[in-house]
Amino acid sequence: MGYHPLQRNTDLSLFKSVQLIMALLVSSIITAQTKLDLSNLNDFNNPTANWRIGGTVHADINKSHQLSYTPGNGILLNLPDEAAHKDLYTNFKHGDMDIELDCMMAKESNSGIYLQGRYELQLLDSWGVIHPRSSDMGGIYERNDGSRPEGLRVFEGRAPRQNVSKAPGLWQHYKISFQAPRFVNGVKTENAKLLKVELNGVVIHENLELTGPTAGSVANNEVAEDALRIQGDHGQVAFKNIVVTRYVQNKPTLSAINITTYQGKFEKQTDLTKLKPLFQKSNPFITVNVDGLPKNDYLSNYKGTLTVPESGEYTLNLNVRGGSVSLNIDNKVVYPFSRNGVKATVTLTKGSVPFDLQFSKYAASENPLLLLKMSASNFREFVLSDPQTIIQGGKDPVLVEANENIILRSFMDVPNNKRVVHAVNVGTPIKVNYTYDMDNGMIFQVWRGDFLDATPMWIDRGDGSSRPLGAVQYLGTPSLAINKLSTAQSPWTSDTTATGFFPKGYILDDMDRPSFKYNIYGNSVTDITKVLDNRQGIQRSIVLKTTGDQLFVRLANASNIEEISEGLYLIDDHAYYIKLDDTGNAKAFIRNQNGKKELLIPIQNKITYSILF
Repeated sequence: MGYHPLQRNTDLSLFKSVQLIMALLVSSIITAQTKLDLSNLNDFNNPTANWRIGGTVHADINKSHQLSYTPGNGILLNLPDEAAHKDLYTNFKHGDMDIELDCMMAKESNSGIYLQGRYELQLLDSWGVIHPRSSDMGGIYERNDGSRPEGLRVFEGRAPRQNVSKAPGLWQHYKISFQAPRFVNGVKTENAKLLKVELNGVVIHENLELTGPTAGSVANNEVAEDALRIQGDHGQVAFKNIVVTRYVQNKPTLSAINITTYQGKFEKQTDLTKLKPLFQKSNPFITVNVDGLPKNDYLSNYKGTLTVPESGEYTLNLNVRGGSVSLNIDNKVVYPFSRNGVKATVTLTKGSVPFDLQFSKYAASENPLLLLKMSASNFREFVLSDPQTIIQGGKDPVLVEANENIILRSFMDVPNNKRVVHAVNVGTPIKVNYTYDMDNGMIFQVWRGDFLDATPMWIDRGDGSSRPLGAVQYLGTPSLAINKLSTAQSPWTSDTTATGFFPKGYILDDMDRPSFKYNIYGNSVTDITKVLDNRQGIQRSIVLKTTGDQLFVRLANASNIEEISEGLYLIDDHAYYIKLDDTGNAKAFIRNQNGKKELLIPIQNKITYSILF
């Protein structure tokens, strides 16, 4: 049967109508979490030619504004030029939102993420900066008001707490939690707020109010929702793994709360219907701060109405101290009577349901605490009880600063549940630090930023461990740095039994920098590490007392190792660089071992190389 043109046009019109309806439906649904589709640019509004999709990307660590890419998908790139350099806007608008992404800066590149198109979180190649400003990586850009007096027109920029940014060409990870401004009848009642910003695993902002749009905003007004915007007119930058979580402000509410309090020591679930109450009163919140409550030995029964805006799963998180608690919602047990604060997930139906919580205070040695939080896939955890309730923290943390070159020995925990028990942590005033494993002669982690949190080591009995305060780059599972290999393909051993390995501690130079010493395979090794003056990494020299025979140094052990230029290697998924500085006549090589790659180099007398991160 032939295909009639009129029928074809009708079908196409119907198809386009269905497409339009589906698009409208999708745009109206509040999506809890969305990973942007970077196989194309369909998630963005009219992107200009400077925005492209690629499969792989590289930045030249030595050349300014140089990003190269290969075809494919998964990576969003901005490659501005004179003809095309416009910003990029999402098709969706957002209010409260979390966004998580990886970004890569070209050398000296500059860009920015504008929340609601108005509040800029800075993207900049800040590698090597010691004292960051608001214009550096992770900074909140300044506001600008030409109507203010001269000298006061630029104001309110916020620098990150510390500079934990990485080198050009390395992936950097952002996590941003944003709370949109609040409005009642068109009047702003609360400022926008950055609840938390993490860069490379380190908190750089927390509970920071944004009193108005920053310089370069799409508009000077503030709104409840608008598009996410990425700056496109300054420098070359790449993005991947962009995950957006949008939240609604319409959360469940508690109302009509009546508190009935009974005198007595209630250590188990009790039928209250036969007891005479001490008092009854109404209150806006569930709280232990109620006039007339005894200091101890009482039970308060909180009854009210929980209004649920939409059906779904909700998570309740209960903190309790001083006694036991039980909770029923919609006449179903959520928490049985217990002293333990717990989390529970419940399925609730849209509408109003009865709420019944009992708190029994009988532990005389503890101050009472009652804190109930609630969350769901489309809104952040919030306090459902008294919002003024504060959980008193423990003892103050023990933070170790490196105002000069400093050494602190401790246990150090690394991924895969491993603990290095003879770890030597070396901190510097320019905030590039490392940890040396004396059991293997290996540097197994480096980090940029503040030095150590020694709280686990020194508070109370402690466990002997400390934690880096900056952005950590792990260099692999601790293992021998030097091995004797009969051939270039012989397996690398982590067993010191037949190696004659014997650590001999370290000595300090006149600047208090350590040189580590140990014996292995009958040779004496001196391991000297210095922080590069430009703060871009560390340089390590390994020196043998006598000429080595069939000895090799393992420079890296990773899922991927790529030589991107002579003597410069890119490790893992753009995680850090290895640069060979002085190897004599020795030639490094990459080999495959046990499903991973290894970068090895033979050593006869001395090798020097840098770790850039």
